[in-house]
Amino acid sequence: MGTKIKKILGILVTVTLTATSTTSLVACNTPNEYTPEKLAKLKKENQINTNDETIKNNLEWIAPQEKPFNEVDNKWYYVVWRGDKNENWRLIKFKNNTLDFIEIDNFEKADLWKSSPYKFGSGQTLNIAWTFKEIYWENDNGTYFKYVYHWNDEEQKLPDLIIDNDGNVKVNGE
Repeated sequence: MGTKIKKILGILVTVTLTATSTTSLVACNTPNEYTPEKLAKLKKENQINTNDETIKNNLEWIAPQEKPFNEVDNKWYYVVWRGDKNENWRLIKFKNNTLDFIEIDNFEKADLWKSSPYKFGSGQTLNIAWTFKEIYWENDNGTYFKYVYHWNDEEQKLPDLIIDNDGNVKVNGE
């Protein structure tokens, strides 16, 4: 009986250490920090192509270094993400109206979350979680997170956005 318990405990310790090592390894990646000039340039480059000036002026690309989820701003956010590098991109929108840890979307075996404000002391972020692995928005190289936008206008004017096969954001009907 004692040998079986030791084997089970050994397996649990191995699984725990593997999960902890993987999470720590992912968390140690250094995110890109852009200068104000580079950030402004990227915002312009990532602006969606539309003839609608209201959308063009109010749909803003966001970089992880801006830490948009550290406060409740009641803005709508659009996220282009995928759970596997071989999957198609998904577009999801959600309202940033809580500091709570919330599930935003799920697909297949991956879940898109807004993490808690206490994650490694760096504030809230977006992350994709699988059983033994997590990818954080600020550490991703574009494999799992393609774009994050927020809407700076009234909720009643929220645009109807879609993505093409390459994950590029477009206004529905254009």
